Amino acid sequence: MHTNTAWQMNMAPEAPPVERFEAVIVGGGMVGTALCALLAQAGMRVALVEAQPTPLSLQQATNALPAPRVSALTPVSQRLLTHLGAWPAMQQTRVTPYRGMQVWDAEGSGEIAFSADEAGVLVLGHIVENAVTLAALNSQVIEHPNVATFFGVSIQALQRANQNAETQASGGDWLVLGDGRQLHAPLIVAADGAHSSLREMAGIEVVSDAMQQDAVVTTVQCAKPHGGKARQAFIDGRPLAFLPLTVADDDRYCSIVWSTTPEHAAELCDSSLSALGDALAQALGHRLGRVTVCDKAHRFPLVQRHARQYVQEHFALVGDAAHSIHPLAGQGVNLGLMDAAVLAEEVVHAWQRGAPWGALSTLRRYERRRRFDNAAMLALMKGFKVLFGSHNPMLTLARNLGMSGMNQQVPLKRILMRQATGERGRLPLTCR
Repeated sequence: MHTNTAWQMNMAPEAPPVERFEAVIVGGGMVGTALCALLAQAGMRVALVEAQPTPLSLQQATNALPAPRVSALTPVSQRLLTHLGAWPAMQQTRVTPYRGMQVWDAEGSGEIAFSADEAGVLVLGHIVENAVTLAALNSQVIEHPNVATFFGVSIQALQRANQNAETQASGGDWLVLGDGRQLHAPLIVAADGAHSSLREMAGIEVVSDAMQQDAVVTTVQCAKPHGGKARQAFIDGRPLAFLPLTVADDDRYCSIVWSTTPEHAAELCDSSLSALGDALAQALGHRLGRVTVCDKAHRFPLVQRHARQYVQEHFALVGDAAHSIHPLAGQGVNLGLMDAAVLAEEVVHAWQRGAPWGALSTLRRYERRRRFDNAAMLALMKGFKVLFGSHNPMLTLARNLGMSGMNQQVPLKRILMRQATGERGRLPLTCR
């Protein structure tokens, strides 16, 4: 039977039109959304692609009980969020400043205390629920005229400009969405987390270091007020952090993060809330009195990762897609936000000059500015784990003497605090 091939071709559904942007960001978390806001506010046409079906709103982020996942935002990150217009909304929702920090070795007498006064700053940082930060950033991009959002879609393929003659002449890469739509841009950014599928599509390898620890997180209420101090105890190499939260003017709440062995983490999560509270109070040396657990405990494995490269032609990694870090110092999101700020600065500068902003030469400037700082922080966190995880009596004595001795050295502590508050290297203009 004769088949009219031409008729069949004419009746075939038309391919979705290609949508063109100046940048496409995959991943609508805090880092990806911050980068989207930075580029859009500079005047660039940006697409934000996120697998979650709907953007998180400030109303959704505001619950009577704080969300379990929080971050210790540095003053540098605060300045970036202020520049983006997100910080005022966050302040109206829930942020908790902390002006002091206590760190001690539960196996000895070593202890060190930091204060904002010694550092010459108003605060050392703010503890903020991740949901609050993300919702405030969403409010800056969802209705922005330069932003097109694609929520509830997956990524089907990444087509590189060098794969065929048609895309090579286009001056950018193509992203094929799960629903068949195609997005084209001179710059595609992977901000889709530690298990980035887009990074895998680009063929970028990562160096992984399993920490043999799980993080247990939950929210607690203590008998004593936290006094605006973050506290961290090293217990047999398992750091326990009590991060201050203020809920409805009650400053007895804390977000806890206990990085411990997988077996101990499972035991904690399987405990009753009462038993977990007792374990937390004892581990903290009862410094905040009785501990009442307000929510179920969550656990997740800790793995440090670092991508072998951050950039390719027309392609870049930011945030956890480029590096994931032990939560010991609460620096993960701060490193990611700095990635976003530096990448935006380099890309916008090239775009404003009429230079190819997705070119490898442009993107490598971002990589050079961020890779060393991220690698140094990753190495520092691994060093802390080794130092405080050792049972060698001489090393235990040395670290306790070292902590106590450093506590008397205010100039040295001031340098350390400046580093911890994000005042490192050449900061982008949006963070100064």
